[in-house]
Amino acid sequence: MELFLMSLVNGILVGGIYALVALGWVLIYKCSGVLNLAMGELTLIGAYVTLTFYEMGMPFFMAVLSTLLVGIILGILVERIFLDKLIGEPVLTVIMVTVGISFFFRGLVEFIWGTDTRVFDPPIFPIEPISIGFVKISPVYLWSFILAIVLLLVFVAFFKYTRWGLAMQATADDETAALSLGISARFVYAAAWSIAFMSAGVGGALLGNINGINISVGYLGLLVLPAVVLGGLNSIPGAIVGGIVIGVLQNLSGTYLDKYFPGGVKDIVPFVFMAVFLLFKPYGLWGWEKIERV
Repeated sequence: MELFLMSLVNGILVGGIYALVALGWVLIYKCSGVLNLAMGELTLIGAYVTLTFYEMGMPFFMAVLSTLLVGIILGILVERIFLDKLIGEPVLTVIMVTVGISFFFRGLVEFIWGTDTRVFDPPIFPIEPISIGFVKISPVYLWSFILAIVLLLVFVAFFKYTRWGLAMQATADDETAALSLGISARFVYAAAWSIAFMSAGVGGALLGNINGINISVGYLGLLVLPAVVLGGLNSIPGAIVGGIVIGVLQNLSGTYLDKYFPGGVKDIVPFVFMAVFLLFKPYGLWGWEKIERV
């Protein structure tokens, strides 16, 4: 029971970080109908940018805030340089462009920072575990989860209460109607990419605190895809629930199945679950079902 509870709690804590990265997937899909296959590299860049600021002497909190600002700038640049001319083009064309962006960013990261594993030195969070009853929690998991949840609440409030957030939701619901009301599609897409950079970047920084930072952080960004599919590609609450569910599923499978199937089974189980889940709920738990009448 102790082992089960520890795996469950750690899965929930890691799932909060996955939910933050999943938010970036959902935002871009909601606004443009495009599955952004460069999310892993956005996560990777955020991790290295935060590490760079931290190594320059910034406190970790200030390094995270600086990463958010860099994410805004990079999101606008990517949308303007690569995607602005593709508004109105077939969705498959835009998806293939995101594949090219992912390779470009991965090569850029390897050129600037190399491929060796790097860690935050000195460590940001205490090493001594926190004991709650007979469950021991690593401080890096707990504080990363708290920071991820705070940012998720900030983003949810942004979409619910600000004019820009409402404009983005209106464009996602009906682009033609939003344009008729004077909402700029270019602004909405640039804002979506900026927020995606911000959420994925901070998620990458938090994941880097747990496992260290190397090129594999980009694959962790893609590991979030089952969470997005589970919740629904256009559902923000679904991204949060899906991230936590996948975090729990990954930790439990690693605890109980690794001894029978050594070799990283915990990274495979979420995708197996996604494939089976899609057979019964193709649009996810809260995804919009497309109904075509003939």
